[in-house]
Amino acid sequence: MQTAHELFLHELSDMLDAERKFLEITGEFAEEVSRPDMKKQFETHRAQTEKQIERLEQCFEELSEEPEEAECAGVKGLVEEHQNFKEEDPSDDILNVFDITASIKGERYEISAYESLIRMGTMMDHKKVVRLLGQSLKEEQQMAKKMETFANKVKPEKLGMEEEEGEGVSEETMDEMGMEGEEMTDTGAARGRKSQKTAGRSRSQGRRAA
Repeated sequence: MQTAHELFLHELSDMLDAERKFLEITGEFAEEVSRPDMKKQFETHRAQTEKQIERLEQCFEELSEEPEEAECAGVKGLVEEHQNFKEEDPSDDILNVFDITASIKGERYEISAYESLIRMGTMMDHKKVVRLLGQSLKEEQQMAKKMETFANKVKPEKLGMEEEEGEGVSEETMDEMGMEGEEMTDTGAARGRKSQKTAGRSRSQGRRAA
């Protein structure tokens, strides 16, 4: 690879593979989430991804080029992470949280990738290609905001912290703290009496000297 054009084609091919992988995993998200509103959102996202794939294919047509055989390692990692997590047998509410988080990770990846492609396309004056990429970028940015809104709504049923927080301070610890407090009080009082005696001796010595 020696030219910007070659790099641009490589990145376009990588993005095409990424969108195809997202198309598949978004379909899985839609099937496995338990909330109807999330299911609808993922189905909308999947339909949007299909259009983004078509735009990328149009980009290659505009450039009179064919996509390379490429595999997007970044998105492949997200897919594998999802598969591995499902093997942990998560509850429905925990799976909802995981899927929405995974979707946000994907959106941010895509936004960064489209921004990079647009910079390269602009540099090489591929105006129509840049316009197509810009449409997809705008959709990804809007979808990211919607997913982040969902992330604020979707909460796990169990935080796993109730028992720990409810234990509070044990009676034994309270007794120890009480004993320490009494010791500190006794020590403080003794120091006070000592200071008073010292002050009294100083006054007596002062009168004798006078």
